[in-house]
Amino acid sequence: MNKTLRWLRIAGITEGISFLVLMCIAMPLKYFYDQPMAVKLTGWLHGILFIIFMALALIYKTERRKTLTWLLLAFIAALVPLGTFIFDKKVLKTEFRNDHV
Repeated sequence: MNKTLRWLRIAGITEGISFLVLMCIAMPLKYFYDQPMAVKLTGWLHGILFIIFMALALIYKTERRKTLTWLLLAFIAALVPLGTFIFDKKVLKTEFRNDHV
């Protein structure tokens, strides 16, 4: 079982949740209720999780000799709302299953 893959999946889901919190909760708090601290805190957290996700994706790409296209898909997934959830379901979950066979 690949620990990097497990951590990559956890980081992707966590990053995706932080992105949704940033967009759906923190941004409305900032712009409709004049609470900019919500975006500042959530934005920092999301940024750190984004970096962790991409670092783990790079490590996994290197370990498993994935293509640059694979890494680019991971990067694009992290930029798009719900992208990391789709990336997890379509790419990482399949690799996780294959790793257990």
